[in-house]
Amino acid sequence: ALWGVWSRSLRLVTLEATADAAHPTRMDPELPASSPAMSTAGGTDGAPERRLVFAFYLTGHGFGHATRAIEVVRHLIAAGHEVHVSTAVPEFVFTAELRSPGLHVRKVLLDCGAVQSDPLTVDPLASLEKYHQTAVVPRESILRTEAEWLRSVKADLVVSDVVPVVCRAAADAGIRSVCIGNFSWDSIYAEYIMAAGYPHRSIVWQIAEDYSNCETLLRLPGYCPMPAFRDVTDVPLVVRGLRKSRSEV
Repeated sequence: ALWGVWSRSLRLVTLEATADAAHPTRMDPELPASSPAMSTAGGTDGAPERRLVFAFYLTGHGFGHATRAIEVVRHLIAAGHEVHVSTAVPEFVFTAELRSPGLHVRKVLLDCGAVQSDPLTVDPLASLEKYHQTAVVPRESILRTEAEWLRSVKADLVVSDVVPVVCRAAADAGIRSVCIGNFSWDSIYAEYIMAAGYPHRSIVWQIAEDYSNCETLLRLPGYCPMPAFRDVTDVPLVVRGLRKSRSEV
């Protein structure tokens, strides 16, 4: 049931993207699944008539984002689609859980999250300075490279958890994007600026502007304020399924 909410949300945005590519008018989101207008991405028997290509960008900040992303990717592949994951997270985190010709993992660093001196201590100024070097200084090169790459893999939809710059790159490539998460880096970094990095305030403005290119936010529970997103859809938690029985645990 929980995955049903997720799959309907992702499917709707993707179907609208493919419909817009084929027709000049927007698809009615209330059309039933059996409608001919839905046939570009899914048949009445549930099997996709056209394999969709998802470009899934994942922040390199810890493995928690990867854990939930794996489950989303798993279901997309099970539905018959192709997923390209772009992240700084080690490839084995995905390949240990998923082995499929429909999964492609690409190593790329597009954000940095928070710089921590230990598991509980964040360095606000170091975090802002690292983001500046990672995503601000090479920004034009990143936008150009990612837009070209998205076109080369013929992506139907960009999914971001929650890498900001790719929302702008997707817009530059003419591809819709959605974000998944319960926080955004503009909100997090705004707190860091208040604490230590006022000279870096333009970072927050740029991140918010990048997120504004996103079609919609699939907002997870336990969220913080995320005003940069124009459209929000609340979805349930994403967790890995049980691998052991109660008796084994």
